[in-house]
Amino acid sequence: MTVENKQSPHALDLPTLNNYLAVNCAEIGVVERAEKFAGGQSNPTFKLVTNEGTFVLRRQPPGKLLKSAHAVDREYKVINALQNSDVPVPKAYHLCEDVDVIGSMFYIMAYVDGHIFWNSALPDIESSETRGKMYGEMNRVLAALHNVDVEQVGLSDYGKPGSYFERQLSRWTKQYRASEIEHIEEIEQLIGYLEKNLPDDDGQVSLVHGDFRLDNMMFDMSDTSTPRVIAVLDWELSTLGHPYADLAYQCMQLRLPSDIAHAAGLGGLDRDALGIPNEKAYIKDYCERRGIDGIDNWTFYLAFSFFRLAAIVQGVVKRAHDGNASSEKAMQLGAMVKPLAQIANQTIHQDA
Repeated sequence: MTVENKQSPHALDLPTLNNYLAVNCAEIGVVERAEKFAGGQSNPTFKLVTNEGTFVLRRQPPGKLLKSAHAVDREYKVINALQNSDVPVPKAYHLCEDVDVIGSMFYIMAYVDGHIFWNSALPDIESSETRGKMYGEMNRVLAALHNVDVEQVGLSDYGKPGSYFERQLSRWTKQYRASEIEHIEEIEQLIGYLEKNLPDDDGQVSLVHGDFRLDNMMFDMSDTSTPRVIAVLDWELSTLGHPYADLAYQCMQLRLPSDIAHAAGLGGLDRDALGIPNEKAYIKDYCERRGIDGIDNWTFYLAFSFFRLAAIVQGVVKRAHDGNASSEKAMQLGAMVKPLAQIANQTIHQDA
């Protein structure tokens, strides 16, 4: 991660923060400087350097927010709950729900020094063997996440159990309709397929990350023969849901063309040469780690992931159209909506 040194509108009032921490979280010491991490995090994130070490503060943006948006308290709750699990997360130190301290709710966690990789083909990794092990490690962490006993770790109230895909399909269809600017026949075909092929609820409920992908993993690469995920980041979309939503979302990303803007995947690349497992092998490893025989209705889960992403992108386009987002980038994203639906429909026909 890189940090911004320039003053930003999110700059922290260090004297006020230190006065608060002295009473409520003295173990992290006195903050000597705070540097905002560069990037587009929806929740501004800072590197805190104190006389006791280095930590991370993650806060809501200042100002009026939508009720369920920027829920840093939920992020803190899940990170704190996973402290003694097989899911690697930073040590959680403190949650401050008093918005009067620095202007918004925030939490503090350990600073983890590791590597983040943004390209799913891992071009910065020289060895195909290492690439394969990195994907195997992601697979291990995903299975570990879905094997967490949510009641035992205190997360049984972290979301609505059951009927996950029925609720999600209804939600994202409404979201898409609210953001629709033009008629896209491929999207209509995709929605029709999803509505007709919604699987019966199989009773599975697990903690889901909601955005499980390579660049939300932090790796320890000190020994390339055994790369390790040392922190799963960005829990903003986490909830109780269906485990196959995370798995399909990750596999959907890997199916995307390698040359698609803003969401490059592994489509069209030689996975064998790269050392990266194919989808069938990746799912097989996941099932073995979860102790299950296989996954029924896989095509539906994949198709739903494509639709969810298309609906999210369409929302960004609509906000730009209404003057509430960066128009240039949003219009580039808008060009993805139809191709996403086309890929999903091709997947449906190929697997039919």
